[in-house]
Amino acid sequence: MMKLYAIGDLHLSGGQDKPMDVFGERWANHAERIFSSWRESVSEEDCVLLPGDFCWAMQLNDALGSIAQIDALPGKKVLSRGNHDYWWASPTKMRESFPQSVRLIQNDALDIGGCIVCGTRGWNLPGSADYTQKDAKIYLRELMRLEMSINAAMRLREHEGAGNKPIIVMLHFPPIINNGEDTGFTELLERFPIEKVVYGHLHAQSCKLGFEGERNGISYYLCSADHIDFAPRFIAEYDSQS
Repeated sequence: MMKLYAIGDLHLSGGQDKPMDVFGERWANHAERIFSSWRESVSEEDCVLLPGDFCWAMQLNDALGSIAQIDALPGKKVLSRGNHDYWWASPTKMRESFPQSVRLIQNDALDIGGCIVCGTRGWNLPGSADYTQKDAKIYLRELMRLEMSINAAMRLREHEGAGNKPIIVMLHFPPIINNGEDTGFTELLERFPIEKVVYGHLHAQSCKLGFEGERNGISYYLCSADHIDFAPRFIAEYDSQS
């Protein structure tokens, strides 16, 4: 069996001098706490989803030290991009540079054994306090990228021997906020057989805006590192041979 976990917003140093405890004592020694909790709960057969804001590096080469730290931890890892992942390069270049245990999602999908993973970064939602007209183009583009990624997951499901495996979506930005109103993301997600959505981005008091639980048949999980006490959050368990 494969256990699936998720933890976003690791904000590892990436070779930069950006201590996270400037955001409060809660962040003191956060990387060591994440690594310790990870080793305690995750086995080599498991998989951890990392939905964005992985590290503060500005260039891919600078991010590789943080990638190596994650590679040294148990299990498979799947990364998607956050708004602070300035180091994110072309998928080809990243795949050539990443170790075997670390994979990424960008406009595509991965069959990780027990389930299929897809997703995109997402963006600020229309109607949210920080949404401006400048956000509209990015928001629509992210919807297109999510649809592209979900369609890739559906092709894996239908044509590459994956049967009816569950589809898990990774987003960095929340696809829905606590008022529960429909968004372009929820409307898109509900057109497909999506089982679960993991996301991050929200911190501290903003976590109260995040929607968690089931909505129209899809389960949502807020997985920002500080929200889940810097320990990978258990999402589900799947038959890795299915």
